[in-house]
Amino acid sequence: MKDWIFLSKDGKDEYVEKLARSCGGKIISTDDFVYENSDSPIVLRGILKHKIMKRCWDDGRDFYYIDTGYFGNEANSSNPHGWKHWHRIVKNNIQHGEIIQRPADRWSIFNKTFTPWKTDGRKILVAKPDDKPCKFYGIDLEQWTNNTVDTIKRYTDRPVLVRDRAAKRIDRTVSDTLKNALADDVFALVTFNSVAATEAIMQGIPAFTLAPANAASPVACQDLSKIETPYYPEYDKLIKWASHLAYGQFHNGELENGNALRMLREI
Repeated sequence: MKDWIFLSKDGKDEYVEKLARSCGGKIISTDDFVYENSDSPIVLRGILKHKIMKRCWDDGRDFYYIDTGYFGNEANSSNPHGWKHWHRIVKNNIQHGEIIQRPADRWSIFNKTFTPWKTDGRKILVAKPDDKPCKFYGIDLEQWTNNTVDTIKRYTDRPVLVRDRAAKRIDRTVSDTLKNALADDVFALVTFNSVAATEAIMQGIPAFTLAPANAASPVACQDLSKIETPYYPEYDKLIKWASHLAYGQFHNGELENGNALRMLREI
């Protein structure tokens, strides 16, 4: 792994640096990176590095994408501000889009439970993506929103609410939380690539995921014509799904001590 390329914006990305230091790897500033100089795997963070990732797809070159974890970053008594302690690392994609059999040990450390499925809500909540995934996938946010709402209304007369992603993380985790929005008489959530789908499912609200890659897709539906009959996976499947996601995200300490890279090599 010392030969891997660890790309760091301005040479100052703290999470990429943690991984690089854990294996003695060399950090390269994004501005100094020349794709053709090597065919080694690339470690990068940030969805706006889409040109590099798409070129890797075209060439069959491995890359490892780092972004916010799926759970463990919620505001609570030990993390009142909802700081990002957990980070997902995905090989050759930006989300973990399948279920692979994993032990439940990593999932169990979060002491989380799945809320039983709720079927008595009235509203459809559309969680809009932000600008970055729109740029990655080449979609127009306003057009996506309008088309999604129009499609939903073709198949249901339920009220449709559109939720904008709060600009500040402190608002998303403390004052304007998705958890509170979902508790407000919501029947189903519709989103693009957002981790909001994962949060909804854990809260007992079925989800519809419309992006090519969304971690919740294996336990969600992708067909809006079925908005009145969402997918409600069995509890056993939800545990398998959560266990898999837990093996794809790592604590800050695991980035530093080499555990993250060791697990990426082994699983």
